[in-house]
Amino acid sequence: MAATLELPRRPARILLLLLLPPLSWVLGLPGGSCSAPEQLGPDPLPESALQKPTVFLALLARNAAHSLPHFLGCVERLRYPKNRIALWVATDHNVDNTTEILREWLKNVQKLYHYVEWRPMGDPQSYPEEIGPKHWPNSRFTHVMKLRQTALRTAKEKWSDYIMFIDADNFLTNPEVLNLMIAENKTIVAPMLESRALYSNFWCGMTPQGYYKRTPDYALIREWKRTGCFAVPMVHSTFLIDLRKEASDKLVFYPPHQDYTWTFDDIIVFAFSSRQADIQMYICNREHYGFLPVPLKPHQTLEEEADNVVHVLTEAMIDRPPVEPSEQLTVPPKHPDKMGFDEIFMINLKRRKDRRDRMLRTLYEQEIAVKLVEAVDGKYIGRKRMQVERPEKAVPNVMNLVEADYSYWTLGYALSLQGARKLIGAEPFSKMLPVDEFLPIMYNKHPVAKYMEYYEPRDLKAFSAEPLLVYPTHYTGQPGYLSDTETSTIWDNETVATDWDRTLSRKSRQQGQIHTDAQNKDALPPQPSLGAASGRDEL
Repeated sequence: MAATLELPRRPARILLLLLLPPLSWVLGLPGGSCSAPEQLGPDPLPESALQKPTVFLALLARNAAHSLPHFLGCVERLRYPKNRIALWVATDHNVDNTTEILREWLKNVQKLYHYVEWRPMGDPQSYPEEIGPKHWPNSRFTHVMKLRQTALRTAKEKWSDYIMFIDADNFLTNPEVLNLMIAENKTIVAPMLESRALYSNFWCGMTPQGYYKRTPDYALIREWKRTGCFAVPMVHSTFLIDLRKEASDKLVFYPPHQDYTWTFDDIIVFAFSSRQADIQMYICNREHYGFLPVPLKPHQTLEEEADNVVHVLTEAMIDRPPVEPSEQLTVPPKHPDKMGFDEIFMINLKRRKDRRDRMLRTLYEQEIAVKLVEAVDGKYIGRKRMQVERPEKAVPNVMNLVEADYSYWTLGYALSLQGARKLIGAEPFSKMLPVDEFLPIMYNKHPVAKYMEYYEPRDLKAFSAEPLLVYPTHYTGQPGYLSDTETSTIWDNETVATDWDRTLSRKSRQQGQIHTDAQNKDALPPQPSLGAASGRDEL
């Protein structure tokens, strides 16, 4: 049996520590270092503001040499502390100098950012199954998904608060875009980007099979007829993920979810992953955030893509300053030429410096060399006449060419020496008319016979591209529209068709009636029916 030992008991001793303030504090006597509540001294020093959340920028680029200088310039101009931004940059399968451009840029900016990770891959230059650099075989989808998954994992390992994916041909022209997206407080949110068509970086509808579904809401959001931040089934190209949200731990780019049976496409796979994680995607259009190009078809070339980017940059200049290239890159000079013409004239009013500067910059981006001619400031010349009832006659065996009818804007036209001689032979300076009235007279298509009586012979041959190659930046009645030649009131007779508005014009509606030889099949691809299945068809 175990013995029990009894120890002698001692009187309990308790130590009480009374933490009392010094008597001088209580009595408010001089010498105290803290004031009593009823006798406050100087205001306490304020707390400093919180630092910005950390953001992990994931940039993937392939064959993007034509867009990188302006794209990286937009990244540099983001109004966000660079020491709170990490850069993760990957490139592969290039046939251009994308790798060299990115390497130069990262070398020059790496000390500005909190962290930089550079992941180039030299060879191979293409995927075995691809038919061209714009083709997306399954192996390319897989590679891109793996890269995005690696970026997501690295962002979490670095304890980043957010990760933002940006495609290398998306131009974030609003420098506040990062702050604005963070302020939305969504797990996945994207700024709505503009293009020269209805295309954007979101879907408003998705079929049960994961295909794109047309909805009435899409155009309302894309055209800012409804503004805000909207729940959508798909965002892509540029979007922000809040890694502080618990649900973000369930997000994956690769491998696809075990229940995934939809089209093998990186953006659809990620949309499915978000749905499985119970995460809603959002698109925001409260402001104008930036631009992106309309995607090309698999058979198209890098040269066509470079032209596409030029279109984006010129569209971005319509209401905003030009998109400038990066200051951290050596940008090769452009080499403007006359496109085979003997001379190209740009006619502009001296007092319209804004228009002149924008037009000169547009021509520079397109590498077109022009000779500037001061326009005659006539103030009022006269409004154009109406469009004729039938569409123009197609030129046989020539794609995209029609016989010009009255009336075309004289925004730009090419003139041969033979044509110039015919115009001069009519002695126009002795009976002067605006050029957009004079030209239809000379090709015998003016609706006012009295005007034509003064000019002989009227045998000019005039043709036009169809669809048109040149458009005005603004139309009558639109915000920002200015006329240097007209002071009359805006035409408001809706019963008479005009050719002033590109969207609603008779010319646009008549495109379907033009002979197939003159239709631009690439510019106006046939649209599938609303019920047709289409993977990435946002047009």
